Amino acid sequence: MALTLSEAAKLSTDMIQRGVVETILEESPVLRMLPFITVTGNTYKYNQENTLGGAQFYAVGGTWTEGTATFTQKTANLAILGGDADVDNFLQRTRSNLTDQRAVQIALKAKSVARTFEQTFITGDTSVDANSFDGIRKLCAAGQTISSGTNGGALTLSNLDQVEDLILGAKPDVFLMSRRTRRRLKALLAQSTHYVESGTAFGRQVMLYDGIPVEVSDFQPDTETQGSGSNLSSLYAIHFSEADGVAGLQNGGIEVIDIGQLETKDAERTRLRWYVSIALLRDSALARLSAIQ
Repeated sequence: MALTLSEAAKLSTDMIQRGVVETILEESPVLRMLPFITVTGNTYKYNQENTLGGAQFYAVGGTWTEGTATFTQKTANLAILGGDADVDNFLQRTRSNLTDQRAVQIALKAKSVARTFEQTFITGDTSVDANSFDGIRKLCAAGQTISSGTNGGALTLSNLDQVEDLILGAKPDVFLMSRRTRRRLKALLAQSTHYVESGTAFGRQVMLYDGIPVEVSDFQPDTETQGSGSNLSSLYAIHFSEADGVAGLQNGGIEVIDIGQLETKDAERTRLRWYVSIALLRDSALARLSAIQ
């Protein structure tokens, strides 16, 4: 059974590790919702459904036609995400009377890990960085993408509704977009005399559209290009699920490793390490509206 990082943090007995996870969750709206599947080894193989095999009506005594479902097997590889934080022993001893210098560095490193994950979650491309993983922009199927225009176009509620309808089997769990696109959406709702919905998600007040949380990611760029258009953006409708949606993959969870005293300098090193990736288990769990002006 998959766990979210917030649930995993509750189970941790290591206060430093729990603090790291909580810091990471504060930095990323994606990580608050994303369920994680524990992977044994360094890859995760899964079957994406292609056809159901079909069914039909038959006459009495008629010949039955066999048909079985078909699948495409896909593989997601774990990537190594993390970083080291060195704290000078002199600073730790002489300047930690008010603030623990090591704790500060660990917290800042955790923020960096969270931001790197979320950026890769959206725009990751293993053809650009072979050490990372493919993000939702690359994983989104061609048939699950709606364009705002050949060279870009304005955001419309009709296009947003179409993107929502591309998520089959369940409503999207989130609309993920840039701050600029959220401003466009708010203005569009005001112009159309549509009230702006609000609600609570993970204990936070958020904007809703059709009852679906609208979340902002600072790593959704407003600099995309299409045709002759530039400074464009995208938004995503996402269904999170470890069974048939977008899910995280990890081996061992987020780890805080005490490397200890260094030989070449008077400092102590702490390493944050995460073997992580994502998988799109069903194409219709992810949809994209691209080329938004």
